[in-house]
Amino acid sequence: MKKSTLFDIISPVMIGPSSSHTAGAVRLGILARNIYKNTPKKVIFKLYNSYAHTGKGHGTEKGLLAGVLGLSVDDRRIKNIFDSDIAKQIEYEFQYADNFKYHPNAVDMTFIGENNMFISGESVGAGEIAIRKINDFNVKLTGKYNTLLIVYKDLPGMISKVSSILQHHNINIASLLCDRNAKGQEASMIISVDGNISPEIVDMVEEISDVYFVSYIEKLEN
Repeated sequence: MKKSTLFDIISPVMIGPSSSHTAGAVRLGILARNIYKNTPKKVIFKLYNSYAHTGKGHGTEKGLLAGVLGLSVDDRRIKNIFDSDIAKQIEYEFQYADNFKYHPNAVDMTFIGENNMFISGESVGAGEIAIRKINDFNVKLTGKYNTLLIVYKDLPGMISKVSSILQHHNINIASLLCDRNAKGQEASMIISVDGNISPEIVDMVEEISDVYFVSYIEKLEN
């Protein structure tokens, strides 16, 4: 009988000691990469609590880096990712901390490159994940839906302008979450949808006055 290793958890059947620490870590890295859109020069990973204490043995660090580099959860290169050529594409650093305000399996990822971005997420079990913060904005991204991330100036009618474009193209909104720094300042809009959003629709949203940033984040593979 074949003996399973802890790295078998990154296979599609997800067997092993902890799906939160390995498969979840890969998915967090992939989703963060999709949000950032560009290839960073450097990523700083700050692992918290259980991730910080037991993540090394469970392959959490390898999973996070592999996801940021675009590898899928069943890619065999994850096991030796630190020694791979693909890992030489960027600089990376791991930090560790305890913080009772964070989920036991939480990580902050700071992307440094043409633009800098802070992304905080957590692995909630059975490979399920959630991105909770992007820069200063509170969000909830699980990777289960195609999602539009919009940063814009907080003005009356902005939600209506975006939703009207989606309605015109017969796109149904599954959920919508907004956050802002202060009235009239920078705000964020997270719109998860049923179906797909074409590049042309994304372009239309980008052309709305006082929209600063738009990212279309495709749902993660199961």
